Amino acid sequence: MAKRVILTIVGLIVIIGVLAGIKVLQIQRMIDNEAAFEVPPETVTTANVRAESWDTLLTAVGSLEAVQGVTVSAELPGKVVQVAFESGAMVKKGGLLVRQNVASERAQLAGSEASVELARLNFDRIADLYKQKLVSKSELDTARANLRQSVAEADSIRATIAKKTIRAPFAGRLGIRQIDLGQILSEGEGIVSLQAYGSILVNFRLPQREIARITTGILIEVSTDAHPDTMIKGKITAINPEVDSATRNFQIQATLPNPEEQLRPGMFVNVRVLLSARTTVLTIPSTAVLYAPYSDSAFVVESKEENGESGKVLRQQFIRLGEKRGDYVAVLSGLQEGEVVVSSGVFKLSNGQAVVIDNTLSPDFKLAPEPGNN
Repeated sequence: MAKRVILTIVGLIVIIGVLAGIKVLQIQRMIDNEAAFEVPPETVTTANVRAESWDTLLTAVGSLEAVQGVTVSAELPGKVVQVAFESGAMVKKGGLLVRQNVASERAQLAGSEASVELARLNFDRIADLYKQKLVSKSELDTARANLRQSVAEADSIRATIAKKTIRAPFAGRLGIRQIDLGQILSEGEGIVSLQAYGSILVNFRLPQREIARITTGILIEVSTDAHPDTMIKGKITAINPEVDSATRNFQIQATLPNPEEQLRPGMFVNVRVLLSARTTVLTIPSTAVLYAPYSDSAFVVESKEENGESGKVLRQQFIRLGEKRGDYVAVLSGLQEGEVVVSSGVFKLSNGQAVVIDNTLSPDFKLAPEPGNN
């Protein structure tokens, strides 16, 4: 019985040893195959790191404001008896907009004008008597004061009538009417918006570090998503003398021509400040950048010789980026002029990988691309 147990144990040990040997041989073969395996070269497109002279630009987001813009409102309470404008119409300076009921004021004016006439007659009569030395100087002064008081009362009523005849304070385009015929207006109640934007203002802010470079007269370019193919040029006309203590930005105002009324008050716009100085920068296509939270990088193509054969391999280079324009981005550090970088498909590459260059399908990179409409 003991002999059988021993033989069984020995048999199991032999079987386990054979299986272990087979598995060790398989693992060793896999290791050898992996060591001998070479990743086939990846086909890539490339671009040279180029030095270019760029205009110095500062970019910002601005808000448009009318050169003149108000909500026309009633100065005095009263009933609307005439609405003399259409919503959205152009109006000239002094154009009639609304008449309020002034029947009561006109009746008061008639009585006041009669009082003025009577006071003038009394003054003329007393003045003649004073010349004849038949009345005292105090009576003449009293008559003169009564005349002036009557004239002032009449002028006050005329001013009230004028205030109830509401006119456009300047030429511009009217908005949507906010009142109806027969409505009783209260003091200060809005009637219609009036905006003059043949020229228009754009307000934007820049960081305080740029304050020494900004002066009035500098050209700017403005674009908006409402007219993406249109670039409107203007000039800086005012600079706020103080810097916002919360954001450390300072406000700038520029004036733009707007004869076709493409720009409207309240719109946001993209602003580019065109500084006179030009700077030389190193540029690469923006598609050559592998963006990452820790640092951006690009793959530099280098020559390598091994076993008497030459080839191309990649070196991942961390870079610091600057301004982006069109299809290109400026490189502040990390690359040198003349180096060759992979221009597309960088997300699938790795450091030290072998590559083959084929630029037949390389994209056409431009500083000012103009994509066509589909």
